[in-house]
Amino acid sequence: MSGIEIQNLTVRYPGDVTAIDDLTLKLEGGKIYGLLGRNGSGKTTLMSLIAAYRRVTEGTILVDGQEPFENEELTQHICLVRDSGDVVVDGDSVKGTLRRARRFRPYWDEEFAQRLLDTFQLPSKRGVAKLSRGQKSALGITVGLASRAPLTMLDEAYLGMDAPSRYAFYDILLEDYIENPRTIILSTHLIEEVGRLFEQVVIIDRGRLVVHDDTDSLRMRGAAVVGPAVAVDDFTTGMTILGEQRLGGTKSVTVYGEIDPDARAVAADWGLELSPVALQDLFVHLTKGDPA
Repeated sequence: MSGIEIQNLTVRYPGDVTAIDDLTLKLEGGKIYGLLGRNGSGKTTLMSLIAAYRRVTEGTILVDGQEPFENEELTQHICLVRDSGDVVVDGDSVKGTLRRARRFRPYWDEEFAQRLLDTFQLPSKRGVAKLSRGQKSALGITVGLASRAPLTMLDEAYLGMDAPSRYAFYDILLEDYIENPRTIILSTHLIEEVGRLFEQVVIIDRGRLVVHDDTDSLRMRGAAVVGPAVAVDDFTTGMTILGEQRLGGTKSVTVYGEIDPDARAVAADWGLELSPVALQDLFVHLTKGDPA
């Protein structure tokens, strides 16, 4: 079900720029993945290659065991919606955009598309050029979800939407994914908002793989330590500190690194509370290397 295998993938641009650097990655089908990376990390390039928007020149990409480039049958099953809005054409109308998507998407669900139009309050007869940025984003999301493509990728496609619309999108995506399982890859900078959807997280930095892990396992690589300030300071001595906050005599320190059972027992004895670290804090820590 739309598994992806990437081997030794490298992409170079003119001017001695390496967008993807010998990347090897295997994604099982039927999961929601969070693809995280700073600006210029190679996320958009990677998703464009998977969607066959450009040819692979170094390394290989296989989707369900097949190369996607110039593979018309396979690419009908792949839908990529980017923040650039390339699935939404200014000269078209909302209705026309959906008609075009319906023509080329074999799993298209028209009833679901209409429900999304209602949810995002998109007027079907309005021209795309007259839509706000948020409405264009919502239209792209509608195309992406209603396509029900076995491999659906959303590259920052919802950034233009306001907070209520984004949260409605998250709920609808999860609900529809449960009813219609498929492979979904979400690229985002809104990590704390979207992180609850991720089953697995892939972090790339300067075109290289940094982390590929289950979300819960990744969050357990660190901890938020909360309790009396003196006890917190003593407990976290020598640990990698990601951040800290203090309110009166209580302190919260976010640390990175495994905390073994013995240390957890000490924390309990000292009246300290340990909880998984925020995904965004881990992301910042893991991608904070010096600029190339």
